[in-house]
Amino acid sequence: MESFSLILAIVVVTALAFDFTNGFHDTANAMATTISTGALKPKVAVAMSAVLNLVGAFLSVEVANTISKGLVDESGIRPEVIFAALVGAILWNLLTWLVGLPSSSSHALMGGLIGAAVASAGLGAVHGDVLVTKVLLPAIAAPLVAGIAAMFATRLTYRLGRNADGKASEKGYRAGQIASAGLVSLAHGTNDAQKTMGIITLALVAGGSLAPDSDPPLWVILSAGIAIALGTYLGGWRIIRTMGKGLTDLQPQQGFAAQTSAATVILASSHLGFSLSTTHSVSGSVMGAGLGRKGGVVRWSTATRMFVAWGLTLPAAALVAALAEWVCGFGDWGTALVAVFLVASSAAIWKISRREVVDHTNVNDHEAPEAEPSGVVTQAMAAVTPPPPAGAVTDGLSATIPAPAPVDPAAPTAPPAATTV
Repeated sequence: MESFSLILAIVVVTALAFDFTNGFHDTANAMATTISTGALKPKVAVAMSAVLNLVGAFLSVEVANTISKGLVDESGIRPEVIFAALVGAILWNLLTWLVGLPSSSSHALMGGLIGAAVASAGLGAVHGDVLVTKVLLPAIAAPLVAGIAAMFATRLTYRLGRNADGKASEKGYRAGQIASAGLVSLAHGTNDAQKTMGIITLALVAGGSLAPDSDPPLWVILSAGIAIALGTYLGGWRIIRTMGKGLTDLQPQQGFAAQTSAATVILASSHLGFSLSTTHSVSGSVMGAGLGRKGGVVRWSTATRMFVAWGLTLPAAALVAALAEWVCGFGDWGTALVAVFLVASSAAIWKISRREVVDHTNVNDHEAPEAEPSGVVTQAMAAVTPPPPAGAVTDGLSATIPAPAPVDPAAPTAPPAATTV
């Protein structure tokens, strides 16, 4: 076995940096609904999520093995390739965090790895069957399954609690929300922390410090768990605001249904070794919960921007990683140049974020715009809705109230109707 080289050390540090960004980027997945409904105070929520993410990192290594052994060909991968992949993933995470969009850290990592591997060794370095069955198909199925489950769970929750005391019921659902948020945090640790474990393990194999087909060493599991826990505690407040208030307005019943549905989907995927996006699952469940409550709405303009970000994640991260791998191919000075670019870009994004600070003190201050542009669903509903009668006024929701008929002062007044006692 070769010694632990400098480039390998750089890759490990960069991988843990990605894990840190993954933590604060995905804090919203577990705690956005809990914070938005007031079930937990913001700082308490992120602290609880951080601890459970650390615990979850030790529960399984199936997803880590999918990344380190299944997605790309180990024999054609050099540590520089993995470094380039991480550069693409980190920059996409930071850009989407800056604009408050809950995109997938998992797909950013997958895209970066694919782009760098193709740039280095060609299309043959990527195992297409694994990409389709364990990355792309779960990416489509996860938000749909979680959303439908959350919608029906929300309806069932309201039906079962329709005769319950309002205050007691709300208190109970807040407690249920805390428990389900903890379950999501645990599930996030079992799924997302493992992705960094897989990347570090792949780098160790590529650098000759670990035998092929090895499971992640204990120090890799521990360091990945600590990095994602620290990032989670930092709190990605911009994305928490979008997830908790920007997509829909949630009541405790809806928050409980959304988080329980998402946690079930994430834990099932971790058991099967699917590299699932927890962001997709939680976002789908939040939208499903919004549609499940009578009178609930989903802000489709925000959802549309989020869907666009989802679609761009894989190709954007892949393109940046491929360019980074091309520069790294010029030798040590190329790798150093990419590292300087990564640090400078990260610092610039952080500086821009300081222009409008979002933290635990104002995360719930978001108000939906009064004249938000209509989304696709809203436009479709408007197209099939008959226009109100001339002169009618609306109540701002869905009912149309006919305008009172004009009164002719010259018309005879009808006598009052007789009243029978």
